[in-house]
Amino acid sequence: APRPAVAADPHAIRVLLTPELETVLASQMLGRISQLNVGLGASVKKGQTLLSFDCSEAAARMRMAQAEYNNAKETQDVKERLRKLDAAGDTEVMLARTQADKAKAAISLTQVQMGQCVVKAPFSGHVVKLHVKPAQGVNVGVPLLEMVSDGPLKLRLNAPSRWLHSLKVGTGFEVAIDETRKTYPAKVSAVNARVDAVAQTVELEARIEGKHPELLAGMSGVARFSGLQ
Repeated sequence: APRPAVAADPHAIRVLLTPELETVLASQMLGRISQLNVGLGASVKKGQTLLSFDCSEAAARMRMAQAEYNNAKETQDVKERLRKLDAAGDTEVMLARTQADKAKAAISLTQVQMGQCVVKAPFSGHVVKLHVKPAQGVNVGVPLLEMVSDGPLKLRLNAPSRWLHSLKVGTGFEVAIDETRKTYPAKVSAVNARVDAVAQTVELEARIEGKHPELLAGMSGVARFSGLQ
């Protein structure tokens, strides 16, 4: 169980709580947002629709591409039947087949464009920032919203490189979080393979042991490693 935090000491290392996954979802198309399905802080599941664009134009292109393919495929079928009767040449059959393939490719392209009309959550988590509003027009590459994943949070910290001889995955320590005013047990989960030559520090990742729903991404505190000089 968490214990009350103790006072900081001069050798305490600052730490930051970060999510396992975080991302900024950007627009892949030029268009107008027709529906925004989530709000700030909303909990979302992987694959859930977050927002959608007005894609009536893309839908019309899809119907047109499908009609052109149907016509081209029908022409191809007719030419192939005529070829079997020696009433059409190989060139005519090849040309009809090429036109059908071209029309089919147009359908695939339009399907990709239609897929960009809906933005879905890449993982389960929470919406932590909204950059757009319903009915807003956006360009390609414009940020739409930001997400962080559910689950355990990571601790990020930079320890003195002179501690490398003692630091390893599994090394235990305590971390006092400023916002909760409590101290939690933690363990190193990763050690960077490169030392910052200027600061003479090495980056670490760690995990707080146990489940603590009061902890949120963005909180910070201090870590204390006993016995390391």
